[in-house]
Amino acid sequence: MIVSDSTTLIILLDSGKLELLSSLFSKVFIPQTVFEEVTYKYQSVLPSFINIIEVEKDGLLEDLLLLLDKGESEAIALAKQKQWPLIIDERKGRKIASNLQIEIIGLLGIVFLNIKKEHITKDEAEVFLQEAIDNGYRISQKLIRDMFLQV
Repeated sequence: MIVSDSTTLIILLDSGKLELLSSLFSKVFIPQTVFEEVTYKYQSVLPSFINIIEVEKDGLLEDLLLLLDKGESEAIALAKQKQWPLIIDERKGRKIASNLQIEIIGLLGIVFLNIKKEHITKDEAEVFLQEAIDNGYRISQKLIRDMFLQV
C-alpha cells in the first residue's frame, strides 16, 4: 500500500501509463483533495486500484498547510498517519516528508522499479520520460542519466 500526491498521477494519466503504478502496487491511496486535483483535468473515474481515503485532521496537517498546498499536505499527513510510503515529486514536499521519516518514491523511482522488474524496457522508459519532459514535467537530465546507469 502506498499514498500518492497528484503530480505523478497526472503525469501517468497524461501519458496513458497508469500501469506503471498498478504493476508495482496493488492499492494506491489518495486523499480527497488529490482526487479533485487529478480528476479536475480528466473528469473521469480513476481505476479501481486507486482509492480515496480520509485524512485525519490533526496538528501535523495544520502545520503542513502553512508550508505546502492542500493536496501535498493531505498526502504527506495521510502517509504519516498510516505509516505508508508516499509517491511525491515536488522538491519541498519530498524534503518535508523525508524529515518526517516517510519513505518516498517519485516518478523516476517508479520507472526504475518497472525496468528492474522487466515491466518496461530501458528504451520504453526513455521515451516515456522524454514525453513527460515535453509535457512540462521538470526533471534533471543528470538524475535521468544516473537512474539509467543503475539499471
